[in-house]
Amino acid sequence: MQVINNQATRRQALQLSVAALSWPLSRAAYSRTERRMIEIWKSPECGCCKDWVAHLEANGFKAKVYDTGNAAMRAQLGIPEKFGSCHTGKIDGYALEGHVPAADIQRLLQQRPVAIGLAVPGMPVGSPGMDGPAYGSRRDRYAVMLIGKDGSGTVFQAHG
Repeated sequence: MQVINNQATRRQALQLSVAALSWPLSRAAYSRTERRMIEIWKSPECGCCKDWVAHLEANGFKAKVYDTGNAAMRAQLGIPEKFGSCHTGKIDGYALEGHVPAADIQRLLQQRPVAIGLAVPGMPVGSPGMDGPAYGSRRDRYAVMLIGKDGSGTVFQAHG
């Protein structure tokens, strides 16, 4: 910055003011676009799990995948067996079980309810990862369940 008589020029002062005011806005924009990491446990052979991971990555998440199966992690995270599916994830202190849509994960992270996490029990056709060409135009109705700390489930979002 060029200084004349120990004072910044009017133009430089205006530039500094604009920069100071826009910094919080640019930081907020960066936070919105920052890719959040989801750890995922799945079977190495499962194609629908790979498709779910691709869905998450296409919707702004990063994935760290462990091809070790998911039963042990499901139990460790406290997800009741009745909510079980083919893969288990973990993000920001929440568990994810099954084919949970990215939009529902984003909503969970915004609302931050007191809960174990979200689950899509079974493998409903039409859910992310279960929506490829092999299924044709079939789309099952399904619910994303919010799993309470007591193991109960309530509908977080209905689909289909």
